[in-house]
Amino acid sequence: MKRLLFILALFCASNISFAQNKSFQLSGTLLSEEDNSPLESATIYLERVKDSTLVTYTISDKNGHFYIEEKTSDTHLNLYVSYVGYLTHVEKIAINSEEIVLPPIILKPNTNQLDEIIIKSRAPITIKKDTLEFNAKSFKTKKDANVEDLLKQLPGVEVDADGKITVNGKPVNKILVNGKPFFGDDPTITTRNLSKDIIEKVQVTDTKTKSEAFSGEEGDKDNKTINLTISEDKNKGVFGRVAAGGGTDERYEYAGMINVFDNERRISVLAGGNNTNSPGFSLGEIQKMFGNGRSMTMNSSGSFSIDGRSFGMGEGIVTSNTVGANYADEFGKGFDVNADYFYSGSNSENETATQRENILPDSRYFTNSVSKSDNNNDTQSVNMGFDIELDSTFLINIKPSFVYNKSKTNFSSSEESLNEFNELTNKSISSSFVESTGKNVKNNLDITKRFGNRGAFFRFGMTNEFNDSDSDDFLKSETNTFGDNPTELIRDQFTNGAKNLNSFFSSLTYRLPLVSEKLFLDFKYSLRDDKREDRKSTFDFDENTLGYTLFNEELSTDFIYKNKRITPGMAMRYEQEKWSVSVNAGYVFRTLENQDLLRPELSLTRDFEALEFGGYFNMRFNPKTSLYTGYSKNNTPPQLSQLQPFVDVSDPLNTVTGNPDLEPSNNHSIYLGFNSYDFQKGTGFYSYANLNFVENDVISKTSIDENLIKNTTYTNVDGNYRIDLSLSYSKKVKIDSLRNVKFSLGAYGNMSKNINFNNEVKYASLNTSVTPNARITFTWNDVLEIAPYYNVAISKTRFDIDTFEDQNFLRHSAGLKTATFLPKKFEWRNDIKYIYNPDVAPGFQNSSWFWNASLAYSVLKDTGIVTFKVYDLLNQNTNAQRTATADYIQDSQSTVLQQYFMLSFSWKFNSLGKKANSNDGNMFMIID
Repeated sequence: MKRLLFILALFCASNISFAQNKSFQLSGTLLSEEDNSPLESATIYLERVKDSTLVTYTISDKNGHFYIEEKTSDTHLNLYVSYVGYLTHVEKIAINSEEIVLPPIILKPNTNQLDEIIIKSRAPITIKKDTLEFNAKSFKTKKDANVEDLLKQLPGVEVDADGKITVNGKPVNKILVNGKPFFGDDPTITTRNLSKDIIEKVQVTDTKTKSEAFSGEEGDKDNKTINLTISEDKNKGVFGRVAAGGGTDERYEYAGMINVFDNERRISVLAGGNNTNSPGFSLGEIQKMFGNGRSMTMNSSGSFSIDGRSFGMGEGIVTSNTVGANYADEFGKGFDVNADYFYSGSNSENETATQRENILPDSRYFTNSVSKSDNNNDTQSVNMGFDIELDSTFLINIKPSFVYNKSKTNFSSSEESLNEFNELTNKSISSSFVESTGKNVKNNLDITKRFGNRGAFFRFGMTNEFNDSDSDDFLKSETNTFGDNPTELIRDQFTNGAKNLNSFFSSLTYRLPLVSEKLFLDFKYSLRDDKREDRKSTFDFDENTLGYTLFNEELSTDFIYKNKRITPGMAMRYEQEKWSVSVNAGYVFRTLENQDLLRPELSLTRDFEALEFGGYFNMRFNPKTSLYTGYSKNNTPPQLSQLQPFVDVSDPLNTVTGNPDLEPSNNHSIYLGFNSYDFQKGTGFYSYANLNFVENDVISKTSIDENLIKNTTYTNVDGNYRIDLSLSYSKKVKIDSLRNVKFSLGAYGNMSKNINFNNEVKYASLNTSVTPNARITFTWNDVLEIAPYYNVAISKTRFDIDTFEDQNFLRHSAGLKTATFLPKKFEWRNDIKYIYNPDVAPGFQNSSWFWNASLAYSVLKDTGIVTFKVYDLLNQNTNAQRTATADYIQDSQSTVLQQYFMLSFSWKFNSLGKKANSNDGNMFMIID
């Protein structure tokens, strides 16, 4: 009761304080002293006089005008105007009326004379030519905040539950620390494990390679890079965190990370492990410690790939261990080195049940299957980077990498097919044990030479890759077909497999400036030469020798694939201050060759030629609004496995035969994007549309016999297309200096036409889907956060033949996230999610509540945290899902992590330099 009364008293007191705030409007115009021209993209911000606390900020428009609307209880505020290349204007203004109109503010150029004392900028936002820079100190976060918490406070930056970051609607695919990689290209290792306290600036740019940045080229307009700068006084010392926990059902987790920073030298080591389906190296964030917090996809080895890197995860219940180290240093001027090592091991167990309704033009049949897998996977990887700047015009980039993988998998399954009268037609059972090893060595080399100061350069690039994998596969299976002519096929086999890749790619680029730093003509040439060897030797079990000694030629293969591509091309680019346009074209000469060493008569060689071209246009109307659009046409040849006329009978229920007469596909893509963010109003609008249509698309063509056995080949079709559209709008309403509400609305939709064959009948399906979503986030600093959300997925499929029924599906998802920070030192979080899927088949769970909760208490002067958490409080976790395509509807359900309770402890340590002086401001003091 006392705590409740305390909270009510605090609420009343804070509201009385807020009631004393008075509203005001401040406006003015910025002009240059040199020519009296308006200054666009200057940062205008207000600070409290007594403690320099940031009150609000805005950006000037193209006319140099700015407008601020705010509330304050102060009688005076300090006004700062910051603009790149000019001395900062500072004045104290009186808040004595509701509307304050300032006389024109004249900014003086910064001549950067030796008698100036320059103090670092503390403007909350600085807009440079192609860089958006945020001052970390200007954005308040909770105590013990990490970089991800900081990013969530920055205007125009969104971070989802998986840790994926977008800036003004564009995804972030790289995060650097002081311009150098930190544990490779995985952003979440950086954002979830580095403390906000050590960050000075957050810089956002278009993603570029180091050679592109050196040559002054345009980067990847579709992705962003974030560079975190650390102030010098905080760039030397040791910091890190360790955590461990144990729970019910023998659940456990442990993780640790230590970082040693010594100016340009950085050494970091991490380790982690758990059996809670978590990668094991994301620690210290209470709301992230439940596992499955990141986007993961399964690869062929049974491990999970996270952001392009394998961390040994798997489906079902996973036990994983991870160890990693990162090193970065600068050996003299112009010689940067970075390297990282990772080991990941996992064991995963999973069981899956599936029910599928298969749709034929004149009938339907049903397939039921269950499977069980047990996978062990170990991966070690080393990545290195050497950047050597011989002089201001010559750069060499070298990036070698090494990967070693070893896995063992036990797999068993059973499957049955029934006709439309529910009569058993075929049945199969199988079990296998596969042991495999893989080695990969890769090296990238870029050499860039600049000429003069007009933008000319020459670049040579080369990539070599060698990949070797070996596997031993033991298989036992039994396949039965019923009906008038029943059959039985029993296999007891051993297959030794070996795959080798030798890949070489090189490119030449020369940029000729036609108009200095504005109009460029690029000459390009590239060569790719890939050679793949794929051998599978299958042996049947011999009852006489009691060994696998009977060579099975029908199930064995020995192929050599060769893919050679030569592409000469040209590109032209024109740049202006606010817009740029580029066009490019290349002519492709490609040779595909397949040698079948077991069946020489099936060997083939195909030559292809094609014109590829494209272009884009980017327009930045002002610092708040931009538009971009583009078009590309790419030629894609059929895969050799689709071309070769080899009959693959490895699956008794699905025979696959290639088609040597396939033609290459032409892929046309048109996109349009529009972004707008108003820093003062806190509103953001982002939209993106893409149209992709394909000529000569390669699709599979399947026929099914009376025993429901499939025979698949490939063919070309015209008319396939896909349209994607996404929209989002957000607005942040500031109630007062401590409370705000953010509203977010969005929708994603797509429409696609797919031409297919079903039992020799050609048909088209039109698929449309839309997923609107809404979220409201209420934040009361240091008190509570509440964020309810809702989305619904609606999909429809229409067919152009009467024998197929149109399909409609609906899926609802709603949730509530809360965080309470009272009483002091406590942090109570809840994540509640409800899913309702009314269309799943009987026998599968169609709805579930999923509730995670945690209660944390800070100890040891806030360096330690004791956390009690509950995973799946209501014990309803499920992953039942329905999948619909043109020719089947499938319901599936597999093993999921069940409810557990856990008590954990984490401790952080930090010996970095003293905090920077709070007055490290943005002022330039001139000494006469």
